[in-house]
Amino acid sequence: MASTFITGMGGFVGLALAEHLLRRGETVIGLDVRALPEAAQQAFASLPGKLVFEPGDVCDLVSLQDVLARHRPTRLVSLAAITAGQTRERSAPGSIAHVNVAGAWNVVAAAAACGVPRVVHASSGSVYGHSGRGTALLDEATTPLAPEALYGISKLAAEAGAQRLAELHGLDLVVARLGTCFGPWEAETGVRDTLSAPLQILRCAERGETAVLPRDSLRDWLYVRDNAAGMACLLDAPRLTHRCYNIAAGFRWALSDWCAMLVIRYPGFDWRVANADEPANIDLYASYDRAGLCWQRLAHDTGFVPRHDLSAAAHDYLAWRESQPPRHRQEAS
Repeated sequence: MASTFITGMGGFVGLALAEHLLRRGETVIGLDVRALPEAAQQAFASLPGKLVFEPGDVCDLVSLQDVLARHRPTRLVSLAAITAGQTRERSAPGSIAHVNVAGAWNVVAAAAACGVPRVVHASSGSVYGHSGRGTALLDEATTPLAPEALYGISKLAAEAGAQRLAELHGLDLVVARLGTCFGPWEAETGVRDTLSAPLQILRCAERGETAVLPRDSLRDWLYVRDNAAGMACLLDAPRLTHRCYNIAAGFRWALSDWCAMLVIRYPGFDWRVANADEPANIDLYASYDRAGLCWQRLAHDTGFVPRHDLSAAAHDYLAWRESQPPRHRQEAS
């Protein structure tokens, strides 16, 4: 049976991937500097797979090699990262590079030293940067990489270094450029400076507050359970034709559509787009809406198909939120 080592598993993308693999009955070894949320520990305990958690820091290469040597996983997913906003860019730029670049390279080096058969390095659609200001789909082969913020810059550097190290060591490594995710397990962790707009709006609805949007943003939001399925496809594929794949939803939707669905579930919920000079209370990632990511390469090579349109994602996500006990729901906010 496959065993998968996940760095940065305490983030919501890592938790969603772990849940997906555990549901299939696999062994998951998770590493993070933070303890796993209590709600996740309880939920995962009821799944057929086996979960092992190791506290650790990807910036500590010696300890990382030690824990990999003890577990000898058959696959590894590198997810540990700081998703930085402008405030952190100004105040602590070195910490972003330390984790996102040096930490990612440590993971690849440790995986090579321990002979891990398949490594998936998680990158981001943010590496396309300025190219996303247009309307054309962002394609792995033809779209120029032009990151604009330190997060995207660090993710591109991590990609390049990971691929170079894989070449030097003969390591089977593939880069997964993730779309903008939302869904179960998303929470404030201290390393992700801006929560997804869908969660920000949902929290307003749950608290009976008015959501004021800076604009009616249109984006190809990726439901995190589809992202987990896409990453699992890259882990499972016996052979991959390419070294880099986008994981994306394949369609775009407006935040107004999300708000309309929340009004049905929370009848008293009020929202609006901000008037001129009115402050918004929903923080978007940028002043523009990024073009969508192309996902046909992943579909062609692995058979991946996103399962959640907006309606399906909303139904699943809201049911999950409402199934959480109040103290756990606060933990996941």
